[in-house]
Amino acid sequence: MSRGCPVVASNASSIPEVAGDAALLFDPASTDDIADKMLRAATDAQLRSALVEAGRRRCRLFSWDRCASETLDLYRHLRP
Repeated sequence: MSRGCPVVASNASSIPEVAGDAALLFDPASTDDIADKMLRAATDAQLRSALVEAGRRRCRLFSWDRCASETLDLYRHLRP
């Protein structure tokens, strides 16, 4: 996402939460669904453009500084 690539990813685990609306999600147990989503991302220019833009917006929600700050806040909260 941060490099301007459309993302096609599994709809399992925490990936949908992280990707939000910035990825085309597939059922990892369905090869047909995987192939369909990959084909759509490769051939639909409008979809690809929308995924790239959504990915750039989504990436702004995440940073190493924010991660470090929130982790430190959690540790401070847990400390007796």
